[in-house]
Amino acid sequence: MNSDNFRMPARRLAAAATATALAAAPLLLGASPAHATGGDGHASAAVLRAGLDVSLLHHTADVPLTLSLNEVTAPGDADRTALSARLDGVNQGRPFSVLRADVASARATATDERAEGSVRLTDARLHVPGLPLLSLIEVGTVTARATCAAGEEPEAEANVLGAVTVLGRRTTLTAGGPTEVRVPGVGEVRLDLAEHRTTSSTAAATALRLKVSVNPLRLNVAEVTGTVTLAEASCEAPAGEEATPSEAPESAEPAAPAAPAAPEQEESSEAPAPRVEPQGTQSNLAETGGSSATPYIAGGALALLLLGGGAVTVARRRRG
Repeated sequence: MNSDNFRMPARRLAAAATATALAAAPLLLGASPAHATGGDGHASAAVLRAGLDVSLLHHTADVPLTLSLNEVTAPGDADRTALSARLDGVNQGRPFSVLRADVASARATATDERAEGSVRLTDARLHVPGLPLLSLIEVGTVTARATCAAGEEPEAEANVLGAVTVLGRRTTLTAGGPTEVRVPGVGEVRLDLAEHRTTSSTAAATALRLKVSVNPLRLNVAEVTGTVTLAEASCEAPAGEEATPSEAPESAEPAAPAAPAAPEQEESSEAPAPRVEPQGTQSNLAETGGSSATPYIAGGALALLLLGGGAVTVARRRRG
């Protein structure tokens, strides 16, 4: 009687320990895999960027003229086709035209996979203070694009298509070096054509950069010097992906424990003592490919084996 009363709690204890070990194992093995994180790229674009110093007649004053048209950063876009400015002491205080174009658009986009800046300028006429009727430059089509994709080499390109007229003179631009145009009594303009540069993670393109030095002597303007950039785009690739471990989700549910074994029949007091298997018996274990949970599973199995052996030994002693 004492033997029967002892064996049933021992079996229940062993079954509970087995179920607990089976329920805990999926939590150890089911840790979430690492995931990649990264930052968005960066891109910018501008149709026109100007930094000029305007000297009034007799150098009574120097007035800076800093302005831009359709300057955007990602995410952004703009398509204004005209730009005017106003300077004290110039053109009797009235605004004067700086740029007019049929098309003047700038776009900048950036995601965690790709960043791109682009500019398109068509049939543009650029003026500086003191030259209301004579264009500093007239161009057909000007484009610039910079593209930076994650994991790829950045790309940059710039083009000047169609006729180019500088200070009223038809000009042929060359990629081999700067082009200089001099007009007696008016001034000179130096043009750098289609510049682009790239690094391992950035790209930049400029279609035209003008170094200006003119002396119009009109509209109370004695001299204009400085630089003007047409169609400029740049980008920076998204941040490199870096694997970081993630925490196990709170909603993770353990795998269902194995079904308990069928209850054994009550043994009478006349039943023979339970038979102990030889120690050399081994069971076939499926290969798991190696896991950080293997030591815990092995330890749990050893604990269950010792618990079962102890229960059998106590039962036999009490029966004896």
